[in-house]
Amino acid sequence: MPAQIYHLIAFLVAAVVVLWTIPDVKKFGIKNGRVDKPGGRKIHQHPMVRLGGVSIFAGTIISLLIVWWLGGFANLPPEKEWQIWGVTFGGMGFFFIGLADDLLNLSPFLRLLLQVLIAIGAWKAGVSIDFVTVPTIGIVNLYWLSLPITVIWLVGMVNAINWIDGLDGLAAGVSGIAAVVMLLVSLFMHQPAAALIAAALAGAALGFLRYNFNPAQIFMGDGGSYFMGFTLAAVGVIGLVKIPAFTAVVLPYLILAVPIVDMSAVILSRLRHGKSPFIADKRHLHHRLLQAGLSHRLTVLFIYSLTLWVGSLALAIAGIPSGVTYACASTSVLSYAIWRVWKLSRQS
Repeated sequence: MPAQIYHLIAFLVAAVVVLWTIPDVKKFGIKNGRVDKPGGRKIHQHPMVRLGGVSIFAGTIISLLIVWWLGGFANLPPEKEWQIWGVTFGGMGFFFIGLADDLLNLSPFLRLLLQVLIAIGAWKAGVSIDFVTVPTIGIVNLYWLSLPITVIWLVGMVNAINWIDGLDGLAAGVSGIAAVVMLLVSLFMHQPAAALIAAALAGAALGFLRYNFNPAQIFMGDGGSYFMGFTLAAVGVIGLVKIPAFTAVVLPYLILAVPIVDMSAVILSRLRHGKSPFIADKRHLHHRLLQAGLSHRLTVLFIYSLTLWVGSLALAIAGIPSGVTYACASTSVLSYAIWRVWKLSRQS
């Protein structure tokens, strides 16, 4: 079976499982009162079930199990097998942390402690940033710095995706776009195992948009955002960061630039105003766009265009055929979106 067929199967199976299971998850959440009530910083006006991450997790895992059974992960070297297990079990760990928070409302300290422990386990399994490639210098081994840098990357991306999950369809769409770009880049970089995981996650995230795009019928909750954030970060490590080329090393950070920059800007803003970086407020990009007069949908679509733009830059930098064409096309889309945002903000 051609390798590309496995990636198509992974994408389609994940999407179908999500679309098939969401109605039952929604019924379960309503029946058991597992809903997110409006108020405070929250944009939604009615109680919403926040267990959609169960379907995202199930769709991704079932998809990967089917691909494994069909032979999609065959003939991997031992170190790659360990990395795949690290991504899989690490994703499970982060999903269950988020699900526990959705159900039991864990304290911030306990959440962070559990996240760090799971990230250390993933690092031990080989999901590790072991070196950086510096132009004119070459490969620089990180040695003992590998552990803290990897943990910061994994835990940071988990929370970055979680923090942008503030509007209908935002986190799912951004994650889906990023996963598709990682799929294409991983294939081009001859990293088929990482590409399979990216394909499954892309199918699950984009399938979830059927029920999560504005007006949303269900939220993914922390279980979904934690799982997607970790999986994206981990695929970036095993599929790109481990390739000894400067362009490959920087690609994950470029592909995920939107949530990274948003989280960094919010933390700096809170510190500058003398507030804790972990206390929620309305300093995120999507909050600022809403305050500027954009509608809910246009805000989400604008952030999609940003994500698509940085993703197309990653395609061009990776050297993918027609990557420059994609970058030019997405630049045109982003330019139009910026013009619309400017025009609406002037009218408000």
